[in-house]
Amino acid sequence: QVQLVESGGGLVQAGGSLRVSCTASGRAFSTYAMGWFRQAPGKEREFEAAISRSGGTFYADSVKGRFTISRDNAKNTVYLQMNSLKPEDTAVYYCAASTKPGYYALAVRRDEYGYWGQGTQVTVST
Repeated sequence: QVQLVESGGGLVQAGGSLRVSCTASGRAFSTYAMGWFRQAPGKEREFEAAISRSGGTFYADSVKGRFTISRDNAKNTVYLQMNSLKPEDTAVYYCAASTKPGYYALAVRRDEYGYWGQGTQVTVST
């Protein structure tokens, strides 16, 4: 079992940057592949970024080149650095933990994740 708590959301102008964090408690953080999803009003929750236990990363096309996912196992935390933000990035951002086997495995589907945080709101104004 792992519990996830996101923080760092807020209001930012278009073109600005924001970093959201997700801190885990419970079972050893380093044993999980991690990911970030987002859900805009009236839309389904969508995959944005994933990081494997080894530190390998994968991004959705919509955020590639603008967002960076990273993890600090010593702090039980995964980060999502968001640059060049656009109004269409406005959403609730959720972190998630996956027990998908494999040190290099990346989880990109919602059903690969068994643990979710409560979400943090990110709003990008024009």
